[in-house]
Formats: sequence, structure tokens, C-alpha cells
Amino acid sequence: MKRNYNSGFGEFQPEDKYAAAQQEVKRLKGFYTHLIVYVAVNILIVFINIRDLDLGESYFKIENFFTAFFWGIGIVAHGFSVFLPNWIFGRNWEEKKIKELMEKEKSEKWE
Repeated sequence: MKRNYNSGFGEFQPEDKYAAAQQEVKRLKGFYTHLIVYVAVNILIVFINIRDLDLGESYFKIENFFTAFFWGIGIVAHGFSVFLPNWIFGRNWEEKKIKELMEKEKSEKWE
């Protein structure tokens, strides 16, 4: 993401905001795609496992849930990486931190 600092310190250019929003949309799209694939594949696995059951055999065996469980852990981790930074730091944390660092650099500038 290219930053243009010529128009004033601490100000984001519209193209910077657009690029940041575009990156956020890509992250959200990646998560939702992952979630849709997870649901679709696990539904398919459930149907295959039910089809392969013998008469009177119970579906509720641990081996029928390995994929959903371990992949589900991955989905939760992916969700945390997408949604938690905004929840912990707030929406404008990154922008505020950049402004703070730029002001610090400006005040420590050598003459």
C-alpha cells in the first residue's frame, strides 16, 4: 500500500483508504469462502458416512467427526485472524498508530 505523505502528516490519502478497504474485503471474502467450503465438504462427508453405514450401526462414532473437528479449529483460527484484530484494537487503531509514529518521527527529525 503506497502512502503519500506530501499533503500533510497524519493524513491518509483516499487511495490509501481504498487500498485498506480493498484488503479488508479480500480477507473477509477469504474467510467466507473457507467457511462455505468447510460446510459443503462436511455435508458431503456426512452423506458418504451415512451411506456407508451397516444396518443398525450408529453414526455417532468418533471417526465420523475428525474432519469437522480439526478443520473447525482451523476455521475458528481463521475467523480470529480476520475479525479479532478489529475487536481488540478497534477499527481505526492502525491509522492512529501510523499517525502517532509519524508525529514521533517528525519531532525527532534531525536539523
